[in-house]
Amino acid sequence: MLPKKILLALLLFATPSVAQPSVRLGADGRLEYSAGDRGDRVPDFSSSGYAGGDREPPIAPVRVVVSPADGDNTPPIQAALDRVAELPAAENGLRGAVLLAPGEHRVDGRLRIAAGGVVLRGAGADRTRLVATGPSRAPVVRIGAAADQPVTTDEAVEVTDDYTAVGARELTLPAGHGLAAGDWAVVTRPSTDEWIATLDARRDGVGWRAGRTDVRWVRRVEAVDGGAVTLDAPITSSLDKRLGGGTVARITTDKRIAEVGLEDLTLVSESTSDNPHDEDHAWHGLVADDARNLWVRRVRFKGFAGGAVLLREGVQHATVEDCLSIEPVSELGGYRRHTFFTQGQQTLFLRCWSEHGLHDFTVGHCAAGPNAFVHCYAHEALGDSGPLESWASGVLYDNVRIDGGDLFLGNRWINPPGAGWSAANCMAWQCQAAQLHCYSPPSAQNWAVGYWARPIGDGLMSGLSDFVRPTSLFQAQLSERLGDQAARRVEPLLLEPEASTSPTIDAAAGYVARSNEPPPTLRDVVEERLAAAAEPVARDAEEAEGLAAVSAAQAGEKTLRIENGWLTIDGRVVTGGLVSPTWWRGTIRPDDAQAFGPAITRYAPGRYGVGLTDELDQVAGWMLREGRVVYDHHYGLWYDRRRDDHLMVRRATGEVAPPFYEQPFARTGRGAAWDGLSRYDLSRPNPWYWNRLADFSDLCDRHGLVLMHQCYFQHNVLEAGAHWADSPWRPVNNVNGTPFTEPPPYIGDKRIFIAHQFYDLDKPRLRELHEGYLRQCVDAFAENSNVIQLTGDEYTGPYEFTRFWLETLARLRKQAGGGGLIGLSATKDVQDKLLEDPATSDAVDLIDIRYWCYTRDGGLYAPPGGANMAPRQFQRQSRAGAGDFASVARAVRDYRTAYPDKPVTFYADRFCRTPRDGWAVLMGGGSLAEVPPLPEGLAEALVAMRPIDDGADRLTLADDRGGRLVYAMESGGRLRLPAGAAQRYEVIWIDPETGKSAGRTRAAAGSETTMTARVAWVRPL
Repeated sequence: MLPKKILLALLLFATPSVAQPSVRLGADGRLEYSAGDRGDRVPDFSSSGYAGGDREPPIAPVRVVVSPADGDNTPPIQAALDRVAELPAAENGLRGAVLLAPGEHRVDGRLRIAAGGVVLRGAGADRTRLVATGPSRAPVVRIGAAADQPVTTDEAVEVTDDYTAVGARELTLPAGHGLAAGDWAVVTRPSTDEWIATLDARRDGVGWRAGRTDVRWVRRVEAVDGGAVTLDAPITSSLDKRLGGGTVARITTDKRIAEVGLEDLTLVSESTSDNPHDEDHAWHGLVADDARNLWVRRVRFKGFAGGAVLLREGVQHATVEDCLSIEPVSELGGYRRHTFFTQGQQTLFLRCWSEHGLHDFTVGHCAAGPNAFVHCYAHEALGDSGPLESWASGVLYDNVRIDGGDLFLGNRWINPPGAGWSAANCMAWQCQAAQLHCYSPPSAQNWAVGYWARPIGDGLMSGLSDFVRPTSLFQAQLSERLGDQAARRVEPLLLEPEASTSPTIDAAAGYVARSNEPPPTLRDVVEERLAAAAEPVARDAEEAEGLAAVSAAQAGEKTLRIENGWLTIDGRVVTGGLVSPTWWRGTIRPDDAQAFGPAITRYAPGRYGVGLTDELDQVAGWMLREGRVVYDHHYGLWYDRRRDDHLMVRRATGEVAPPFYEQPFARTGRGAAWDGLSRYDLSRPNPWYWNRLADFSDLCDRHGLVLMHQCYFQHNVLEAGAHWADSPWRPVNNVNGTPFTEPPPYIGDKRIFIAHQFYDLDKPRLRELHEGYLRQCVDAFAENSNVIQLTGDEYTGPYEFTRFWLETLARLRKQAGGGGLIGLSATKDVQDKLLEDPATSDAVDLIDIRYWCYTRDGGLYAPPGGANMAPRQFQRQSRAGAGDFASVARAVRDYRTAYPDKPVTFYADRFCRTPRDGWAVLMGGGSLAEVPPLPEGLAEALVAMRPIDDGADRLTLADDRGGRLVYAMESGGRLRLPAGAAQRYEVIWIDPETGKSAGRTRAAAGSETTMTARVAWVRPL
């Protein structure tokens, strides 16, 4: 008997025998489908594309012509798009087109189509070039609704059938379901624990959990007959009551825009670096979301790092046809060169050519389908094509050729992390690839018919190295549904399935003659179509001359200042909460991403929103609504989500997993770092990272927010060894020859203690690198006022390095003429030594108490600086008691009294056992206290106050005019009003939980009144 391993190999590499193909032409010339035991069959893919294939994308009338000009053409083009968006829509939903006249239109910004009926058109791909310049990674064009609002639905009702098969269009619902013909509805197949168990998708690295891989089809109700509801397109995964069944809900509000297009031009991502893997340029040509009836046609994409077209989950009924992607420039790594990518449903990629892609034709997380790639070619592919993330169902690869790469329909396990089964009920029809991986998951199936590839897997495959009829399944399905005229839009098909093994003499002579010329390629066909579409500029269109940039009115800056030892903006003491971004976790799964909150230098290629690539203005707006005034920033713990496993191994490939926590330094395109991408250059800044910080600090200046910039992140050089594995400072990860022990001196192959080397300034090269990095920290904020520079998060570094940091920052700030306030955040011994020395104290603008605290029994928890232990390592060894409200106020008050002109902030609750109570901070005289919004006028009155000693039972802030803010440590008691400063006072009682007034009292100077609330604001009259 053969060994088990050999038997397994034979099973994997053998083509399964099947009684008949899953789809074939019957004797009457119509398609015949082989259904499974429960009725599952190959679905009809033909509703993929613009308008479900019912019609071709329209020709929009030209409304505005924009001619190229010197410099940045973003403002006039965006103004033209905005002008057309304001026009009334015609009956077909179109408003009109913006025509870019022949020539090169250079755009430093990025363009946005946020209204339906708007088309951006060139005069032909060979005549109009739209060139994205500068280091922004934003797509050249974004399409989709601007409003950040959800799609809302009625309450969902359950599908009553025990089983609804793949390919079905009819569902049975209970009486009173409320749906009518013409309604839009969401059909949901929930991801239940029972279903996940059948897939064995809970195992390490995959980790599917209930609710995280739901499939949601958006369908129009075609007919209703009692409980029987007919949809306009089939479902592409089964609904099995044993595994969770399915639900249907009518859509009540739909934010998607419709009838939008991009056509007849060349999009270029300009890369000016000598780095062959440069990524400091536009990553995508087009990114679309929340749009239906969308088209991209006759567009050439050149030089993009991330991909040509990315359609997100909110896209439905989109066609991308006759498009070329050439000369991509990027690292060879994860989530680069995903050339034509869809996460939407009923999207069609027709006659698309991609070269040197890593995943040329691919599908994202839980894409509901059907989706189709028809007559597409990946030239010199550097990776495979196929669904990439979790459970994309109903994907058709029809006449797709992957030159030098594989076509993969199966289980990707942990590459990318959490992917698991990526393809379900997918078909490869008449495709060519190096290998065809076709596996069938439990509860689903994958098929291949007529394939020219080495087969691997247990899916239903037939027709190895065989031409099959029809030549195109998609075309045949479209013909049967809508007729031959609609089907002809799929042509031309270059495949010639003719028998040439035993030709006649005349046929052989014909073949000889044909062999003297190279056969046409798909690129030849597409190039011909690009050239044929060129059109003259419409002379009767409205001229674009005089179109001015449409910019939002800029509000005056709300500058952060120091007044009387307080941080103020507009003459008010600044109070509010803090946002601390997640250090390393995240996902690009749409349903889960938001849980990870904002992180302004986190990057998810082509994906925007909370938990992904944050929209900075939305982050600022959210902070204002939530009463969060401080954003506490540091660079990410590591770049690649694969490192979330906390292993220290070198990665076998550069298939890094997003979202990426960008580092401050640029990649070089040379060598291989531990994550598989190229090495960093610590002397060159990462433009995207620093531009994001600069843009956010601009928003802080405008809206009265504060950016705390932690220059370093000590977590990399202490504690878990994985923190150091991918660090740019590690010698194997950079080209700068950093003088650190390599291989790393891991302790017990788990921990790292390398902080003493990191902070060692006796090494000239290291000192030079630190100085260069700190120069960038200053220069990035030279024009901003609402920035506070701090040493680094979790910082317990030695006195010598802290002094170097302080003096270097002060010198560089003086040279730059700005760069933010300098806050001293260190262990208490280091902090005190620097503050007591006039030579260094003058450089300190602000004192940040973060790494020490008083205890409730009057003691002190104060780890020493430079002991090479992280805050929580100190904490584990400490026997010091916890702090309380009074100890927090004492710490702030002591420093505020000793250094009355320096604001004091307190965030030791993260690293010491102290409560987070903003009133303790405020009453000690501290700034940025997390208290509720204060009564009108109190924030202004606080500017003149300072902490005074007013007895052990209360904390008091007072000004020279008799004004007071009093916080009683215990409820009740009496309040004596000041004597002499004024004759009468008004006392406003404040609820500390809400910050709102709880009543008012007027009384004479020197009199007493009962404390009716814990907080009292005393105002002289």
